[in-house]
Amino acid sequence: MSSPLFSKRALAMAHDLISVIVCWFLAYWLRFNLDLPEIYLASASRALLLVLCIHAPLYWLFGLYRGIWRYASLMDLRRIILAVGLSALSVAFVVFMLSVQAVPRSVLVLHPILLIVFMGGSRFVYRAWQDQMLYGRMVVKGEAVLVLGAGDAAERLLRELAQSPDWSIVGLLSEETSRIGNELRGVKILGLIDDLPKWAGQLSVLKAIVAMPEASSAERRHAMEVAVQAGLSVLTVPSLDDMLTGKVAVSQIRQVQLEDLLGREPVQLDNRGLRAWLGEKVVLVTGAGGSIGSELVRQIAQFSPRQLVLIDISEFALYQIEQEALQQFPELSISCVVGDVKDDACLDRVFSNYSPEVVFHAAAYKHVPLMEGENAWQAVRNNVLGSKCLAEVSQRYGVEKVVLISTDKAVNPTNVMGATKRLAERVLCGLQQDGTRFVTVRFGNVLGSNGSVIPKFHEQIARGGPVTVTHPDIIRYFMLIPEAAQLVLQAGLMGQGGEIFVLEMGEPIRIADLARDMIRLSGFSVDEISVEFTGLRPGEKLFEELLTDHECTLPTPHPKLRVAQAETAPDTDWQKNLDCWLHAPAPATSNELKLQLQKFVPEYSPQLQ
Repeated sequence: MSSPLFSKRALAMAHDLISVIVCWFLAYWLRFNLDLPEIYLASASRALLLVLCIHAPLYWLFGLYRGIWRYASLMDLRRIILAVGLSALSVAFVVFMLSVQAVPRSVLVLHPILLIVFMGGSRFVYRAWQDQMLYGRMVVKGEAVLVLGAGDAAERLLRELAQSPDWSIVGLLSEETSRIGNELRGVKILGLIDDLPKWAGQLSVLKAIVAMPEASSAERRHAMEVAVQAGLSVLTVPSLDDMLTGKVAVSQIRQVQLEDLLGREPVQLDNRGLRAWLGEKVVLVTGAGGSIGSELVRQIAQFSPRQLVLIDISEFALYQIEQEALQQFPELSISCVVGDVKDDACLDRVFSNYSPEVVFHAAAYKHVPLMEGENAWQAVRNNVLGSKCLAEVSQRYGVEKVVLISTDKAVNPTNVMGATKRLAERVLCGLQQDGTRFVTVRFGNVLGSNGSVIPKFHEQIARGGPVTVTHPDIIRYFMLIPEAAQLVLQAGLMGQGGEIFVLEMGEPIRIADLARDMIRLSGFSVDEISVEFTGLRPGEKLFEELLTDHECTLPTPHPKLRVAQAETAPDTDWQKNLDCWLHAPAPATSNELKLQLQKFVPEYSPQLQ
C-alpha cells in the first residue's frame, strides 16, 4: 500500500475511533440529563476499551476505508449504518451475556445513533466543502449558462461542473410544469424550456446546455430549436448510450450539430438475423467509396462476413474505405476492385473470382442538375445499364440476393437522375424470377452525403455567405447516413424478392430553415450571413415523394420500414426494346434523350430545354 493512501486511511480510521469515544461519553451524558455521576463516568471509561476493540475490526471488515471522502455517497452511508449496527449489537451481546460491565440500556441505543450522525455527517460535510457547496455559491465564476432539462443528466452535469472555472450555471429550465420553483443541487428551476428567450435576456446568458439524453428525439430537437432560434450558442451532453456504456462522462459537453436538430430515433436492428444472413458470406458492395456505399461497408463489417468485395470506379475513394476498414476490422478479408459496373467483362471476372452471395448496389450518378443536360446519357448508362449488367451477372452466378439503393426522386420523376433510378427499379422487377432475389430500398436525402446541400452550406458560411437556397418553399426528407445504411441492411434481410422498401423519413425539412439553423449553429446571425434564393435548378422539384400514384404501402415488422408493391413487371418485348436503346449510340440532344426515356418511364415529366 502506498504511503499517501495508507496515511489517508489511517487518518480516516483515527477519526472514526475518536468518534466512537466522543459518542460513547456523549451517550452517557445525554442519558443522565447532562449531569453524569462520577461512578458512571468510571464505568464508561472501563467499558470503552471493549467498545473500541469491537468497533475497530468491524469497521475495517466492512470496507469503511476503501471509499474516498471526496466522493462520499449513499453507498458509504449504507456501509456505515451496517458496520455501526453490527458493532452495537456485538457490544450489547458482550455486555449482557457476559456481564462484563454495567452499561445502561439507553446508552447502547444512543451510542450507534450518535455514531451514524457523526461518521456519516463528517464525510458529507467534507464532500460538500470540496464541492464548494458551502461557499461556492457566494461567488459567481465562469460564463453564465442555462441548462435545459431537470432530470438525472442535469443533476450529474451540475455535480461534475460544480468546480469548473469555465461555467456558472444560473438556472435550469424543465419540460415539466410541476418542477418549476424547485431546486436541483442548489440551482433553481426557473421555468419551462419555451421560456428560454425570456430568461436568457434577463440573466444575460449567451450559452445553453441541453441535458436531456433520456428524453425522446422530438423533445431534444424542440429544446435545441428553441435555443438556436433564441440566438444562443447551444451545447449538449453525450448520448445516453455513450454515458451508460462508460465511453464518455456527462461533463464532456459538445457543440450541437445539425444531426442533433434532425432528431432521428436510433434504429433497432435484428442483429441476430443480420449476423445469420451476412456472417461467413462473401458480400459485394458497388459504389463502395461513396457516402452510402462506404457506410454500408462499415455496417456490414460488424457482422463478420467471410469476405468483403468492394467495387468503385474511383481509385482514391476505394483506397480510403479500404484503409479505414483494414484499421477498424483487421481480421476481415477485404478485396478492392477498381471497376465499372457497366463493364460486363469486369463484373464477370469479379464474380468468377469471388463468388459473392449477397450484393449491395450503391453505385450511381445522383447529382440532379449535373445529370440533367449534356451528362444525361451517362446517367442513363451508369444508373440503368450498370444496374442491368450487375443484375444479370448476379443471376448467372447464382447470387442469393441483390439490394438496389434507390431514391425518393424516382417517384413521379421530373429529372433524368430520378427517371433513371425509377427505370433501374423496373429493370430489377422485370428480372425477378426463381433464384436471385432483387430488393429495392428507396429513401430521401442523407445528411453530409457527397453532393448534398450540407457541405455546400458549410463552405458558404465559412466564406462569410451568402447561403444560397433555390426556393423559399423547397422541402426535403433527411436522415443520417448510418441510419440509412442500417435500414438498407434490415430491408435486405426482410426482402423476399420484388419488393420496394420505403424508409420512414420523418417530417420533411424546409431547406431555408435548415440554412438558417446552420448559420446560427456556426455562431452567426441571419443578419450577419444572409440567405439568398436563386431559383429552382433544372429538374428540381419543390418536394419529393416516396411513392408513385400507383403504389400502396403496407407496414412491416420494423417501425421504420414500409413495403410498396410496384406495378406488374414489364414484359419481354419491353426488356428487349430497353436493351436495344441502352446499347444504341447516344441521342443527338438531351431533349431527344428525355423523350426516349419517358417511353420507358411513363410517369416521368421531362423538363425540355
